Amino acid sequence: MAEIDSGGGDGKKKGPKKVSTKIDMTPFVDLAFLLITFFMLTSSFNKPKTMEVNMPDKNDDPTKNKEKVKESQTLTVIVGEKDKIYYFQGVPADKPPVEVTDFSAEGIRKVLLTKKKEVMASLGKDIIVIMKAKDDAKYKNLVDLLDEMPITGIKIYAIVDVTPEELDLIKAKEAGQ
Repeated sequence: MAEIDSGGGDGKKKGPKKVSTKIDMTPFVDLAFLLITFFMLTSSFNKPKTMEVNMPDKNDDPTKNKEKVKESQTLTVIVGEKDKIYYFQGVPADKPPVEVTDFSAEGIRKVLLTKKKEVMASLGKDIIVIMKAKDDAKYKNLVDLLDEMPITGIKIYAIVDVTPEELDLIKAKEAGQ
């Protein structure tokens, strides 16, 4: 006859069958490599933009014959505190009139373009801009002034230390206001 399984034995119940917890990582590895490749390519497209500035040589021999530049061809621009810019043409020893401007739309860019046109009309040469910064000037303002050079098309410019004579000119200008 038929047999009936009474489920005897040791009396233990069988639990649910254990399923493997392993995950196939192949798609994740593919995705990781795609993301790495994407970011490497896009970062190489975005190169940092730098501007080369030639600084005066500290070991320069002052006895060498150098090309003379007319005083009327130079414009000295001094960055001061509170976003002020002082500028004059010529040599500080001659006590030239010092003017004040700022970084507004009618500020230093207009001054640079005007002076550039004046020098080109009178001498037929490019203007030379000498940039200086007082001790209390912001670094950002000097960088902004450097950015104005290619914008205005000025090709010859340099960054030089402020002299005591120029600081006296600025003090006299501030006292006169």
